[in-house]
Amino acid sequence: MSDKSKNTPETLEKGGLSRRGFLGASAVTGAAVAATALGSAVMTRESWAQAVSDAQKKAMAKIHVGPGELDTYYGFWSGGHQGEVRVLGIPSMREIMRIPVFNLDPATGYGLTNESKRILGDSAKWMIGDCHHPHLSLTDGKHDGKYLFINDKACSRVARIRLDIMMTDKIVTVPNAQAIHGLRLQKVPYTKYVFCNAEFIIPHPNDGINVDMASENSFTVFNAIDAESMEVAWQVIVDGNLDNCDADYTGRFAASSCYNSEKALDLGGSMRNERDWVVVFDVHAVEAEIKAGNFITLGDSKVPVVDGRKKDGKDSKVTRYVPVPKNPHGCNTSPDGKYFVAAGKLSPTVSMIAIDKLPDLFAGKITDPRDVVVGEPELGLGPLHTTFDGRGNAYTTLFIDSQVVKWNMEDAVRAYKGEKVNYIRQKLDVHYQPGHNHASLTESVEADGQWLVVLSKFSKDRFLPTGPLHPENDQLIDISGEEMILVHDGPAFAEPHDCTMVPRNYIRTKKVWDRDDPYFAETVKMAEKDGINLETDNKIIRDGNKVRVYMVSMAPSYGINEFTVKQGDEVTITITNIDKIEDLTHGFCIVNQGVTMAIGPQQTASFTFKPEGVGVFWYYCNFFCHALHMEMNGRMIVEPA
Repeated sequence: MSDKSKNTPETLEKGGLSRRGFLGASAVTGAAVAATALGSAVMTRESWAQAVSDAQKKAMAKIHVGPGELDTYYGFWSGGHQGEVRVLGIPSMREIMRIPVFNLDPATGYGLTNESKRILGDSAKWMIGDCHHPHLSLTDGKHDGKYLFINDKACSRVARIRLDIMMTDKIVTVPNAQAIHGLRLQKVPYTKYVFCNAEFIIPHPNDGINVDMASENSFTVFNAIDAESMEVAWQVIVDGNLDNCDADYTGRFAASSCYNSEKALDLGGSMRNERDWVVVFDVHAVEAEIKAGNFITLGDSKVPVVDGRKKDGKDSKVTRYVPVPKNPHGCNTSPDGKYFVAAGKLSPTVSMIAIDKLPDLFAGKITDPRDVVVGEPELGLGPLHTTFDGRGNAYTTLFIDSQVVKWNMEDAVRAYKGEKVNYIRQKLDVHYQPGHNHASLTESVEADGQWLVVLSKFSKDRFLPTGPLHPENDQLIDISGEEMILVHDGPAFAEPHDCTMVPRNYIRTKKVWDRDDPYFAETVKMAEKDGINLETDNKIIRDGNKVRVYMVSMAPSYGINEFTVKQGDEVTITITNIDKIEDLTHGFCIVNQGVTMAIGPQQTASFTFKPEGVGVFWYYCNFFCHALHMEMNGRMIVEPA
């Protein structure tokens, strides 16, 4: 609760405008009110209250979603150190669902069931993840509602989520790389590639012997993953390291920021250069080099690797290095397709790279790569990430200033040419120290400029105290008008990092599973080998010390109420939920065995384990499914070997 005594007209007139009081929980209207309050000699209580009321009431009315009403946007949040994706409704900011990706999830059995273990593959040994960047697939620059992709920095992986079932269906571990960080998608003509950066420089081969950072054999790679097969299509070796990336709206170019052009190991060394760079990749040129056989492979991987480093001062065919200040971080494409915008981090500026000049840069018609920079507005301290409203305005987070700054791109270009023009439209305090921000539909040609989410790294006094570890703070800002208005604080746990938004009508989810869904197709094939009809059969098959238990579930009972195995057996439980009613999910949990999974309507799920101990072990449905839900149970009897 804010201290309203700090926000009275009398306090304002005396210059006692506090950051927390003015832009705190009371969510006063921001720069418009500030300008009025601080700019007039006399402000009455009535005019102050009226200024607050009009703008704030209008914004607050937009975010109210009543009981039984639906949000207008889906929001997909990276789950940070939880290794998951969180689904929120916008503008209510209500958390609707969590999608396990790189983590173990006892609620659904993800990471435990045979189906999810097949998805995790060899990387199932790592039940952690560090999710950063969720991004939605596109066709012709518009979101198509098919897939969501997200990276795992901790274990160098990329995952794909099917949006029709909102479940992870493929994961790839990227070879020759450590710490997959920046991730963006090819936008045109469709998401053929998932582009992602390996952040850290490592030696090749990474044998623990030759570890010199400055060595020619120490480098990192830019990666392109085939979005359908989820296999790494190709890699490009670069000078320096890589941070964030984005792609253009022609399908030809991608760009990545580099904050360690020095290839330094120490903090001071990585800040030595006044300018680092943005690496621009010519995707068509990379494909041509691979087709011509101009590539190598590294280690045991068969992925084609093209060298994109400068050699003897000469550019490669596939990359150009555009110098920008200093230790750049965010790299974002404006929805009009005109600019890559790189945020300086240790410079108060962002650099605007004109995408229409890049063909001439690669053709040699432009010899100085700095000539493709057409704007470098000074915005404030610690610029990190930029998003857009589709009306020509950009919004950049300022980490050190704890602000979001709204600025006009064309005015910034005019100022760079020497015109005296103010490109900054507004600065809004956020709480506190923001990293990523994301505006509705901003990563498509349909950017609609309705909502802006700011993901602040610190919350301090914004929520009830929770001990030494505080939640972070996701804030929702109305950007539909001329002024930004902060309308919501939302606590978030364990570094959610980034998010993306799409109108709800873009997503078409299934209400019940299709029986031929590829998610459990392998389990169906195995049942067919045993002569099992999964929709009707309840059967126990013993094959040496391997026991396969097949049963159906239909509220409120399982097809088998009791089965017997021996100590040391490998037991596989396969259950098919034959209910066809939306919401009628069943669970299956065996007490004191660590066996748990969810089975949605018409889904087949399986779990393989070796029973612990001997005796009677009850199993039960752990998703409430029926008035007689408590009676939905059975017994596993484990006999001595």
